[in-house]
Amino acid sequence: MKTLAVLALLLLACRVSAASPVDALKELSDSWVKLRADMTALQSLTQEQAAKLEEQEAKLKGQQTEIEELKEVSPSLSLSGNHVAFSASLVATGDQTLGPFPGHTPLVFKHVVTNIGNAYSPVTGAFTAPLKGAYHFEWHVIGSGGRTGAVLVKNSKDVFSSIETQKSPRYNSASQGASLLLEAGDVVSVRLWAGATVYDNTGRYTTFSGHLLFTV
Repeated sequence: MKTLAVLALLLLACRVSAASPVDALKELSDSWVKLRADMTALQSLTQEQAAKLEEQEAKLKGQQTEIEELKEVSPSLSLSGNHVAFSASLVATGDQTLGPFPGHTPLVFKHVVTNIGNAYSPVTGAFTAPLKGAYHFEWHVIGSGGRTGAVLVKNSKDVFSSIETQKSPRYNSASQGASLLLEAGDVVSVRLWAGATVYDNTGRYTTFSGHLLFTV
């Protein structure tokens, strides 16, 4: 850039060599001032373009990072496409009775037999919708007498309930189903009804299941 400036000044000097010294000096000075202004503007434009390029590169890296994180969180979902289904029972081994508790208590169904899409968590007992669509859920609970029951919960709000009360000490059961329109990220779970008990063993009587009907 400096070389171009020197050449421009030399050409200008040749052109005005026939002029008076005062006029020639003034013309050279004005041209030098204009040339410096042009060079400053060009340098500023180059810096602005470099800043924009860095900004675009940073955005691209951020998008690549998000893609990699999504692949790590749900690798099987990318393989299964729009196929989402799960089914689980309350206990993994042995037998267990839960309750009664003073309030609705989350149930964690630990024995997973199907989990296409990995949308159900056997750690929290919650299903998280990976896609917007219509889903169908079913839950079945049994108790060892007295009251048994459970409620389907969507994003901390009760949806449908199933309750059975029996005075005899024999086993009692309650079942229910529901189809829900979910947004991606909505959470669905089952809670033990307040004051009720629930029982399960390796016969897999107390269960929670769901699947995607169709996307919308």
